[in-house]
Amino acid sequence: MVAGFEEITGGELYIDGKKVNETAPKDRGIAMVFQNYALYPHMTVEKNIGYGLKNMKMPADQIKKKVDWAIDILGLEEYRYRKPKNLSGGQRQRVALGRAIVKNQKVFLMDEPLSNLDAKLRVSMRTEISKLHRELGATTIYVTHDQVEAMTMADRIVIMKDGVVQQVGKPMELYDHPVNQFVAGFIGSPQMNFFDVEVQGNIIKFKDGNKISLPEGLKKRLGDRQGEMVLGIRGEDIKLDAQNMELHKEERQHAVITNTEVMGNENNLYFTFGGSQAVARVSKYEISQVGDKIEFVFIPSKMHFFDKKTGVNFAEV
Repeated sequence: MVAGFEEITGGELYIDGKKVNETAPKDRGIAMVFQNYALYPHMTVEKNIGYGLKNMKMPADQIKKKVDWAIDILGLEEYRYRKPKNLSGGQRQRVALGRAIVKNQKVFLMDEPLSNLDAKLRVSMRTEISKLHRELGATTIYVTHDQVEAMTMADRIVIMKDGVVQQVGKPMELYDHPVNQFVAGFIGSPQMNFFDVEVQGNIIKFKDGNKISLPEGLKKRLGDRQGEMVLGIRGEDIKLDAQNMELHKEERQHAVITNTEVMGNENNLYFTFGGSQAVARVSKYEISQVGDKIEFVFIPSKMHFFDKKTGVNFAEV
């Protein structure tokens, strides 16, 4: 719809202050990167990247300069004279990126441009696209299912579900203040822990019979709400360290480690609690093995409560 291939059902679309509802796609000043590359099979890498500039009647020396720049930052020099059939999926994706960035348009539309790259290249290309965005100053609408890409690259994130916008905001706004359970579960890796609980007065009761006190601050935000809810808490807010164990000693809980992930800079500890599988993100110095019994606490201020039917975050209403 932004590109003009589909009519918008309502509202007005402005690009660079100009209303473009009736403007033809080719006149909107848009560059697109498709998930499926859409390269010209009979053209070399160099010609694919420069083809749009040639159509714009740009002088040959300027085309060469821009193509050389794109080939250099995308690491395509050794493939310059190859045709798409002789490239890997990741290489083709980089060519498609190159073709878009050389145009220096007002708006870039990118549909999962890094989905076919290997992990190492994906990280470097994330940095490269972010840098390009700052240099070119062009609005970039970037579609991704990878929440790490969304968190690290975006100025603002629009989270959609079934075609409906769930929440719009800066990455950390969505991370700390999700409006519903879907947003809370989508943003963050590993995913937020969810527990079916029952709130009775000042007590939170879990399915397996464990109980913790309802923090005073959360009690105010919940108002008079009682009964069945979904409690959400992020892995890094489940603490095993001595300081937090002492600070919240009345709320200590116990579990047995069922799996561990050693990440290098941190560890993920998996355990069953409250009738659900849970994960705690701890420092690399907090090492536990499968079968170890652990004590832990939930940081009270970091708990979220969601409506069991609608998923709405009561604390953000």
